[in-house]
Amino acid sequence: MIRLLARPFLILFAGLLLASCDDAQKNTSALPIDQIQKDPAGWPRSIMTSQGLLTLDKSPQRIVSTSVTLSGTLLAIEAPLVASGATMPNTNVASEKGFMRQWDSIAEQRGVQALYQSEPNAEAIIKAQPDLIIISTTGADSAMRLYDQLKDIAPTLVIRYDNKSWLQLAQIFGDLFGLEAQAKSVIDSFQQQTAKTKKNITLPAQPTTAMVYTLDDSGASIWTSQSAQGRLLEELGFTLATIPESIKGDISMGVRNDIIIAKGERFPDAVTGKSILLFSAEKAIEQQVLDNPFLQSNQAVKAKKVYAVGSDTFRLDYYSATNLLTRLQTLFGNNSNE
Repeated sequence: MIRLLARPFLILFAGLLLASCDDAQKNTSALPIDQIQKDPAGWPRSIMTSQGLLTLDKSPQRIVSTSVTLSGTLLAIEAPLVASGATMPNTNVASEKGFMRQWDSIAEQRGVQALYQSEPNAEAIIKAQPDLIIISTTGADSAMRLYDQLKDIAPTLVIRYDNKSWLQLAQIFGDLFGLEAQAKSVIDSFQQQTAKTKKNITLPAQPTTAMVYTLDDSGASIWTSQSAQGRLLEELGFTLATIPESIKGDISMGVRNDIIIAKGERFPDAVTGKSILLFSAEKAIEQQVLDNPFLQSNQAVKAKKVYAVGSDTFRLDYYSATNLLTRLQTLFGNNSNE
């Protein structure tokens, strides 16, 4: 009699267990992109990516970043970054290793190795023996073409950075890697400095066109409100100048939400601000913009409201964003509020 009762009970229990697992899978698979789900015990943790669900059973100990843009944020939250992709070396923005100058010394102190310069190299990534690989889906430092190969080597996190600030990335990385306290500390520190800067500056004429000027005079890449640069400026009280719809459409840098490229005859019509902030530029570039023959009727140029905010501002992470706040304070500081 006991055996006869046990079989239906086991079938019922198995059914309930399968239903529970199915519900859990449905809950996990329903996660929005970049949303993280943590087990109540702490681990495992899962994140939904454009390539599907990624689950980590424990905190990674050997992270390899194929994106030099993302590496600065990983360093800021003290993630165990052992190696990173790099960019063209020995430039105004990059060191001899090809690391960003704003965090090159930090990477040196922590023993971070340069995997390659510009062109992603799967062999170099594998040689670093990662237990987690990070790939950006957008930008010149994207290694998406290697995804199918790398995902079989180690868990591979695919993430966009063109639609997120470094603070959002820090929050995501902190939650996923078990570095919540480190992420919170660096975010809180930066937000306090941002609030202080906002209080202590007097804005230039508004609205502002924030752009990366092309040195051959052929145009510029203009930051949108979806860019990390645009979001930070708006948080500081800046108003981003409207970009005419007729200017949009150039996707030579890929489909991105953070930048609009304006070249040739479209360039003068794209610069509509009463002031101009030049990103990825030092002071010498201001005069080049002021002398540009195609911008002589531009109101910001005529009023000489053109300001360079630093060569390290094309890729914003904690370090470069902090430098940007310092430069804005220097340019627009209101001494009476200090």
